Amino acid sequence: MRTIKVVDYDPSWPRLFAEISTEISILLSGRLLSIEHIGSTSVPGLPAKPKIDLDAMMISDAFLPAAIEIVRAADFVFHGNTGEQRWAFTRDHDGYGFKLYLCGPNNYAHRDRILFRDYLRGHPERAKAYADLKRRLAAEAGGDWDFYTVGKTEFVSEAVRLAALRT
Repeated sequence: MRTIKVVDYDPSWPRLFAEISTEISILLSGRLLSIEHIGSTSVPGLPAKPKIDLDAMMISDAFLPAAIEIVRAADFVFHGNTGEQRWAFTRDHDGYGFKLYLCGPNNYAHRDRILFRDYLRGHPERAKAYADLKRRLAAEAGGDWDFYTVGKTEFVSEAVRLAALRT
């Protein structure tokens, strides 16, 4: 099992997102509605795994099959459907990586990730609590990704619920 590594916030993360976002925009030109920086690297000051997460939302579900093939051909590793009608890809690069999700418009998982991101950006005390939780879980998990992920579920669900009440 690989150790779960949570590192201090890196101010280069927004730049890395911008670089990969530009590449994805060119690849999916004419099919793309938006690209969003999601996950912990999208929250200034928040420690994270050194992987930039991004959601690319297509203008229509009809564009997803072609978009999947385009991204597969562009040096990304395809991981399939996450079960949320989001298709996952990864690419590693010089000590950090990218995790790209393709989805159609009005995807509920995408909406929840944006709600969570924006909630943490607007509530620094909750972002700190989440950082503390992530560091503790990473230390206790001993490389068990299920333990780490499940350990965050209640916190994330509560934050999304509170964020949804404000919209």
